[in-house]
Amino acid sequence: MTEARSLLQELNEAILRGSPESRARALWHATDLLIEGRYTEDQIWIFGEVIGRLAEEIEHAARAKLSRRLAHSNNAPSRVVMNLAFDDSIDVAGPVLQHSRRLDSKALVDNIRTKSQPHLLAISKRNSIPVEVTDELVTRGNREVVQSVASNNGASFSDFGFLQMIKRSETDSILAEHIGLRKEIPRHMFQQLIAKASDDVKRKLGRERPDMADEIHALVTDVTGKLHSKFGPATKTYFDAKRQVTGLHQRGRLNEKTILEYALAHRIEEVTVGLSLLCALPVDVVERTLVHNNTEMILILAKALDFDWGTAMALLFLGAENHRIGSGDLEDLKREFGRLKTETSRGVLKAYQSRKSAQAAEMDQRRLPQLYA
Repeated sequence: MTEARSLLQELNEAILRGSPESRARALWHATDLLIEGRYTEDQIWIFGEVIGRLAEEIEHAARAKLSRRLAHSNNAPSRVVMNLAFDDSIDVAGPVLQHSRRLDSKALVDNIRTKSQPHLLAISKRNSIPVEVTDELVTRGNREVVQSVASNNGASFSDFGFLQMIKRSETDSILAEHIGLRKEIPRHMFQQLIAKASDDVKRKLGRERPDMADEIHALVTDVTGKLHSKFGPATKTYFDAKRQVTGLHQRGRLNEKTILEYALAHRIEEVTVGLSLLCALPVDVVERTLVHNNTEMILILAKALDFDWGTAMALLFLGAENHRIGSGDLEDLKREFGRLKTETSRGVLKAYQSRKSAQAAEMDQRRLPQLYA
């Protein structure tokens, strides 16, 4: 520490009275010492104060060199790295934006919101990119930026991020391919992507994603997209589904996880019977809710059963025409689902159950012999 204090005093004197050449020499000497040594955060901060002052005095090319030197160093002073990252020149900002681990998510998000597309492109190439950063990149980035982050295996995506990219991929086949190759994309979103993708992209993904080849083939050949054409109370598939799902219900194994798995697999009969049992509603009521895509009722049923948004979303996609929902509409539905109260939804469901029971009783009464006519 004594050596460091002596050096810092020497550097301060160089700043005050030194020539540009001597300040540059002092800067590189301090940078070398910092990178090669082991220091506490307090010591790194002291180095940063001096290096930061020296960096203000150097020309553009030297700042770019400093950025390259500090980009891979765990000793890089945070304030210096921040100043470099927010430099208008991408030659200066690029190395630390792409490589420095001294930049946290907040700094990266602020940079995305205020700097140029080349800055965003550098961030999109980082080894690890958290969800909150990718959300900003796919929202604010240009085509090159979004393609870059979509192909980055170190990037993590939220459902919002995937939806934004799927929306943008409608006019960008390269982006569609990058998204489809991501193994973590939720299945229902992969289905939405394939539904919008070109034939060429479908063929490429079929070759690159053998695990999803059957899914792609099924979506390509399902030209009607009419759920009710596959369902009816007189069909064998209905009776098979009813027997299987009723058995699960009797054993106490029919739950949200089961419904979600059925919905993601497009098993409309099982979903219909399962919701009918869980909600105590007639099968035909649930069937009409799904077939006619009554989004309000779907959300109410999901909320009344205390399902989370992921399950509600899978039910919405199951009922949607061609299993497709626009990203804007989906965001509106998510907000509507968030505003629904569980107890209120259960009250609506209870009222609906009572009305259906009354209607059934009335029908039974009409069938009785009219003894007192």
